[in-house]
Amino acid sequence: MQRERKRVAILGAAGRDFHNFNTVYREDPGTLVVAFTATQIPGISGRRYPAVLAGPLYPEGIPIVAEDLLPRLIREEKIDAAVFSYSDVSHEQVMHLASLCIAAGADFELLSARRTMLASPVPVIAVTAVRTGAGKSQTTRYISTILRKLGKRVVAVRHPMPYGDLAAQACQRFATYADLDRELCTIEEREEYEPHLDNGFVVYAGVDYGQILAKAATEADVILWDGGNNDMPFYAPTFHVCVADPHRAGHESRYHPGETNFRMADVILINKCDTAAEAEVRKVESSAVTLNPMATCLRAESPVTCSDPSLVRGKHALVIEDGPTLTHGGMSYGAGTVAARSAGAASIVDPVPYASGSIAATYEKYPNAAGILPAMGYGAEQIAELEETIRKTPCEVVIVGTPIDLTRVLKIDKPAVRVRYDLREIRAGVLESEIRAALGA
Repeated sequence: MQRERKRVAILGAAGRDFHNFNTVYREDPGTLVVAFTATQIPGISGRRYPAVLAGPLYPEGIPIVAEDLLPRLIREEKIDAAVFSYSDVSHEQVMHLASLCIAAGADFELLSARRTMLASPVPVIAVTAVRTGAGKSQTTRYISTILRKLGKRVVAVRHPMPYGDLAAQACQRFATYADLDRELCTIEEREEYEPHLDNGFVVYAGVDYGQILAKAATEADVILWDGGNNDMPFYAPTFHVCVADPHRAGHESRYHPGETNFRMADVILINKCDTAAEAEVRKVESSAVTLNPMATCLRAESPVTCSDPSLVRGKHALVIEDGPTLTHGGMSYGAGTVAARSAGAASIVDPVPYASGSIAATYEKYPNAAGILPAMGYGAEQIAELEETIRKTPCEVVIVGTPIDLTRVLKIDKPAVRVRYDLREIRAGVLESEIRAALGA
């Protein structure tokens, strides 16, 4: 008698969920993935994971439904197991979701890092984090300059953000801004890709990270894995740096899968030590001793610079921050706010009363973002609503604290300044020494 296929739902947010399917379930004849569920990112449910990516066991593809429908999905589709597959979620929230699934009649499962990380033919340096907004971007830029100094050809592979045509986004290569335009990249994608391009490095991203690895490895001596949110690496790292944020001390043991990264890392890099209290930095160091005593623990700073502080001094400012940092990252401020205070802004204008459409809905879902404008831009409509919110907010200057020049993708009708932030080791040269040892350089 032929055994029935195990019926699975993969709980995701258009990233880790697809990777888990591709690496664990796509070719497994004993498993039937009935559906993906979607959360965190607006507008990603109601689609299908296409047959061309799902493989011959799924000739019709796989539906993607809203996570709100999960209890009904489990009951009506007789789901045997729900596999949790997204990031930056508190341990408490993970277990609430587990209780929901168990009560509805499904097992609740988590896949190990080892089971989902692909082996690379070239060395991989992975940069992950405890929470979204800890400072992965400046850390990856800093490491890329070290690798260039060592004479290595570097390709950055970025954690997925496939919010459009999934089949078309299976394997994307970005070498110029024109490539970003051609692929209709969102603000969120540009924030992650443009800094690498500015540093002269090619970026790969997409949906199928086996295909991406095969292509990226042909033009790289080293792959730099640039993680998203606080997710685990998709590729088995030769060297793993986990960035911790002392402004959220204690989160290294309270969020999934950030704690996993914290426990796995070769180096725990405590960022933002220039703006955090010493007591909070020491709390993170104490956690490192408890959770990962074999790791090298480093302190670093993220100095913030403003393109023209004179435009800010004494003015009423609207601050725009990186969207994910304020949303699922849970922060209430970022580099733009630090710059506004440092430059002597008279006030930070609250944009909430002037928020348009989905921007207003963002504040309802993430009340911690109140007072600051998250740079939400997951599509043309949302970008237009962001632009309208900026236009309606009564301010004298706009402070752009995102990693990119927003004026490339939307119109800002007021004077604007850009904020930049970089990584600076407190003990210079330690990270380079660790990388040299890992690569045998």
